Amino acid sequence: MITRLLRKLIGPRRTKAPRILPLAEHGISREHISPCALRVARLLREAGYSAFIVGGAVRDLLLGREPKDFDVATNATPDEIRALIRRSRVIGRRFRIVHVYCGGETVEVTTFRAVNPPAEDEEEGGRVTAEDGLILRDNVFGTHEEDALRRDFTVNALYYDPDRQEVWDFHGGVEDARRRVLRMIGDPVTRYKEDPVRMLRAARFAAKLDFHIDPATRAPIARLAPLLARIPAARLYDEMMKLLLSGHAERGVRQLRAEGLHHGILPMLDAILDDPARQAFLHAALHDTDERVRRGQNASPAFLLAALLWFDFQAAWRRRIEAGEPNHPAMHAAMEDTLTAQRERFAFPRRLDGMIKEVWQLQPRFEQRSGARPLRLLAHPRFRAGYDFLVIRARGGDAPQELADWWTRFQDADEATRAQMLLPAQGQGGRRRRRRRRRAAAAEPAPALAG
Repeated sequence: MITRLLRKLIGPRRTKAPRILPLAEHGISREHISPCALRVARLLREAGYSAFIVGGAVRDLLLGREPKDFDVATNATPDEIRALIRRSRVIGRRFRIVHVYCGGETVEVTTFRAVNPPAEDEEEGGRVTAEDGLILRDNVFGTHEEDALRRDFTVNALYYDPDRQEVWDFHGGVEDARRRVLRMIGDPVTRYKEDPVRMLRAARFAAKLDFHIDPATRAPIARLAPLLARIPAARLYDEMMKLLLSGHAERGVRQLRAEGLHHGILPMLDAILDDPARQAFLHAALHDTDERVRRGQNASPAFLLAALLWFDFQAAWRRRIEAGEPNHPAMHAAMEDTLTAQRERFAFPRRLDGMIKEVWQLQPRFEQRSGARPLRLLAHPRFRAGYDFLVIRARGGDAPQELADWWTRFQDADEATRAQMLLPAQGQGGRRRRRRRRRAAAAEPAPALAG
């Protein structure tokens, strides 16, 4: 508390007056803003605090895009926000923020943060920085001007006043947005050392917004990429899923590679991007995910991870078969091997394992097109996910296109047509032959799985 009072008396260390744009210059009316965000801003202002719609929502509206969510920035502390708004919760330790709930919508409310704060203030949580500049915790609150200075890119440091319908621009973000330039606020090297995830954000925003990265902002990225090894695996997972499920995953992966960020960040991409034979499959999977996102359909992280890890799983399965293990046990052990190995470097949640395994397990079953087996497969709860995966395999050259086409026709056909499409039934002695084939299959890999 003492530190905070002193800072109010002394003032900010570095300030910059904003350029304030009226509605006629930016075209963002309050009708474009989420009612929940407007309500939060109104409650804060009525209580005597300042409150602005901030960041990506303002940037996207300026670009004519529809924001996914709305954030609010204020000079009220997390505890003051929590006391004012009943349906809210303080979250986070590294950065304490408040989530406000309005039905199914969540508005994130952040307190203006300081620039170059003094040494850690134990009473307020303070800023804790490692020797190399990495910010470990930052809960020192500051002024509006300081908050704009500590944001990462100029286009993310835009504030919208819903009362006056003005945009406050401290660092030329409006002009950069119009020029489609992604530019770091401050010295890029220092900012990347403070938080190396900003390098991933640069690649993600450049891909998502179709911006080019300012040369000074881009220059240090390849050299500083190893700093990402210090970021907790769970945080890397969150950032990479934002990129891969953004609707611009194909462009995002190309941007990662262009900036030298792909190696070691998403481990399964290393082998795929370095193997031309696998790249077609990767791009088919990413293209399918992008199309689903753009159509407003659900895009599953588990499905995408199943695609990214498919080749690793096949290699693990093949190794176990070659070591003499029966086919079915080898498949299950290979699944565990693959997921365990990747989780050590890329902390995706265990709740995704079930769907990943089911999608993989279904692939050999698509090759069985006689008797009642195709009908049983159609009734499987994961049939659609497995079928979509088969289609991607066919597009990427990992499965016969004829097989994918057969299942496309079979699932939509009537009963009589399905009966005609089934492979010829077994003749006399078919059961014995099927038993012999099952015994043989237990000693060999499943057919048509690419190496």
